[in-house]
Amino acid sequence: MSILLSKSGKVIIQGITGREGRDRTKLMVDIGTNIVAGVTPGQGGRGVWGVPVYDTVNEAVKIHGNIDVTVVFVPAPLVKNAVIESFASGVKLAVIVPDRVPVYDVMAIARAAGEYGAKFTGPNTLGVLSPGIGVLGMIGGNATSVRKWFKSGPVGITSRSGGLTTSTAYYINQAGIGQSTIVHVGGDSIIGLPHPEVVKLFQDDPETKLIVLLGEIGGSQEEDVAELLVSGKVTKPVVAYIGGRGAKEGTQFSHAGAIIEGNRGTYQGKVDSLRDAGAVVVDDISDIAGEVKKILDKLGIPYVR
Repeated sequence: MSILLSKSGKVIIQGITGREGRDRTKLMVDIGTNIVAGVTPGQGGRGVWGVPVYDTVNEAVKIHGNIDVTVVFVPAPLVKNAVIESFASGVKLAVIVPDRVPVYDVMAIARAAGEYGAKFTGPNTLGVLSPGIGVLGMIGGNATSVRKWFKSGPVGITSRSGGLTTSTAYYINQAGIGQSTIVHVGGDSIIGLPHPEVVKLFQDDPETKLIVLLGEIGGSQEEDVAELLVSGKVTKPVVAYIGGRGAKEGTQFSHAGAIIEGNRGTYQGKVDSLRDAGAVVVDDISDIAGEVKKILDKLGIPYVR
């Protein structure tokens, strides 16, 4: 089992005929993600890597039935209309890969998600990877590396940093420990599924036994996770790393979602709140695998499935 993605879930790619869409669709198809259709207005009737292309999401739904997930590769100014079109056609999860999506457009997407009972990850996300099940987006680069470095196991990873997402998964896999699902929540200031929401999904997932949280300065996502631990709403072990230790007030670290404002979102504040809540917080990402291994050993949980 995984969160957000299932083996039988139907997936479409919006913007499949663009360069990025074509390249990333190959990864998803090769790894076994259930891609049933692509959508690019004006390109209906084409095929990309064996995937049929339609002009609208509604056309794809009429042919293939209800769609579970859309992965969005359209240019940033067109993201809002593309995602809302998918929600209106019954799609319940959108993975929004592009960055620089206007903030007001993201707010409109969030309103539409509420109206249609849908969810979205991103914008500015590498996507989701569930080893043995599939990829939504671009985590792993190509099918060969995904099969080599990502194994199915008990660790769920939620990350605000694209680079830390893949490097941490690499360290954990090098230690022989597999993952249930890896989620890059996205680096923008407003995102669909922030850390707390992903952590709650991991809490409810019987296959996830331990949660790795990769945080950054800025915002309150990590502090909100600490509150979930304190309240008992999350009871699974959490191992965390916070990036941006040396950043000062007003510093933007990496991307729009990582900026310190006054006393809000500081490195030390995040570390203290997580440690006080019972999480293990490491100073270096290379230490994560060792801490994960200690906890799994103590609990008697196998490293892989």
